[in-house]
Amino acid sequence: MNLSLAIHGKEFSADMKPLMEKLWADISTNLREIQLSESFFAHLKEHGFELDEYPTYSNDQGPENVQMAWSIGGDGTFLETLSHIGAKEIPILGINTGRLGFVATLSPEEVPQALQHVLANEYAIEDRCLVSVDSEIDLFNGKDFGLNEVAIMKTDSSSMIQIKTFLDGNYLNTYWADGIIVSTATGSTGYSLSVGGPLVIPTSNSFIVAPMSPHNLNVRPLIVSSDSVLKFEVSSRSQNFLLSIDSRSRVIDSKISIEVKKAAFSGKIVKIPGDDFLQTLRNKLNWGLDVRN
Repeated sequence: MNLSLAIHGKEFSADMKPLMEKLWADISTNLREIQLSESFFAHLKEHGFELDEYPTYSNDQGPENVQMAWSIGGDGTFLETLSHIGAKEIPILGINTGRLGFVATLSPEEVPQALQHVLANEYAIEDRCLVSVDSEIDLFNGKDFGLNEVAIMKTDSSSMIQIKTFLDGNYLNTYWADGIIVSTATGSTGYSLSVGGPLVIPTSNSFIVAPMSPHNLNVRPLIVSSDSVLKFEVSSRSQNFLLSIDSRSRVIDSKISIEVKKAAFSGKIVKIPGDDFLQTLRNKLNWGLDVRN
């Protein structure tokens, strides 16, 4: 198989350079059709990598005419790679040079074997539901989608905000809280988990609506269908709120209402044999370490 590949990576320190040199050698020895993101290309050049023969792609426009994209970093880098690709739905493989890694699960040491699986067409592609944000203004320069979550948060350090919430046009609740998170099933291991949301199998067709530090302790996370449409109207003393989608955020005037729903396209994640979500849970969350097991 002749694979055309796009690569995006995070910045790395000098002590990580030997690892990156080994990783780049493994990839470039086996593949010739490689596009690098402009930002990663520039960073590799700063570290002395010889890359003149490789084309680059704009982070805003994304790669063209490639069959797969590789993300080198952690889950944050994976989310950046997804933002480059958007509606092109190019499958992404995540190589984890960071710490935890729930979507970037492949270690650098596993890259040579993963390459052989990819070149032999021995891999699967999982479709992951994406969440999108809509309002009367363009909030994120056309990149209004995310793999993990949308979060509405207060902008000051003290006063909570009130978030009037509608589900499919019906009034659900007014949350008095520090904020609220709408997480995808994939994002259930991220921000949602830290505020008490449940773990959800990532291929599930569901959203998790989870308040952040709610004033009413009877309020709990709610799982709804990913076909649902959620609308939020925010009131705050500061007359604004912070809206984030994955790693992107901006302050929004509280007069603006927000609609959250499933994106019109999906994220595609490359799964190498042996890459299993349940195994990832056991490894990352230390499940099974009970001596009784």
